[in-house]
Amino acid sequence: MALLEIVDLHAVLAEENIEILKGVNLKINEGQIHAIMGPNGSGKSTLANVIMGNSKYRVTSGDIRLEGESILDLTVDQRAKKGIFLSFQHPQEIPGVRLRKFLISVKQALGSKEPLLKMNRKIESLTDVVALNQEFLERYLNLGFSGGEKKKSEILQFGFLKPKVAIFDEIDSGLDVDALRKIAEAINKFKDEGMSILLITHYQRLLDYISPDRVHVYINGQIAATDGPELARKIEENGYAFLLEGIER
Repeated sequence: MALLEIVDLHAVLAEENIEILKGVNLKINEGQIHAIMGPNGSGKSTLANVIMGNSKYRVTSGDIRLEGESILDLTVDQRAKKGIFLSFQHPQEIPGVRLRKFLISVKQALGSKEPLLKMNRKIESLTDVVALNQEFLERYLNLGFSGGEKKKSEILQFGFLKPKVAIFDEIDSGLDVDALRKIAEAINKFKDEGMSILLITHYQRLLDYISPDRVHVYINGQIAATDGPELARKIEENGYAFLLEGIER
């Protein structure tokens, strides 16, 4: 059974009734890493937000199943409690909420009964893995963080919360080579055997550090091609032009 399965999913931007997802099919088994690549504006981030339940989008047909059960009727927080995690492309700044307190509050909301001392020690050890200074734990969430620091904060959340399915929406955007390598190393270290990951990226370079089981090319609201890691290298060399033929735009 797939851990996450998307079945003929169609979705629109709710306010404008514009269709963005046009029949997406995707199956990710337990422990697998899948990557989605595609041109700007093809709907990759929309797919991530629809899986998470963002109310800006409305599913018109199809289904999203976690461990065989539909999650379409679940709210964002209910999906998070079921084990879905989304790392944002542009993490929001939240004044008044300190990073450490945020992490502990979310963990408790997910049902953790771990003692505070144990949680604090775990958080501090994880900051070392992502190369984020511990002083950031006492700062307001993402407020005044650089782009790289925001991405490290997202990976810290992933490592601490240990979701069943983690979706990374362009976690590599805006990162230099050293920061990218560090974040990729942290993802590899934090990933448990039974955890599944969906990477959304423009560039093959992320996949040099995180080896996917499958690579999907997403064009105009649909998955246009699926193959192994060699597909990402082909796109890096030739672009998307060879896949555009015959796809309605």
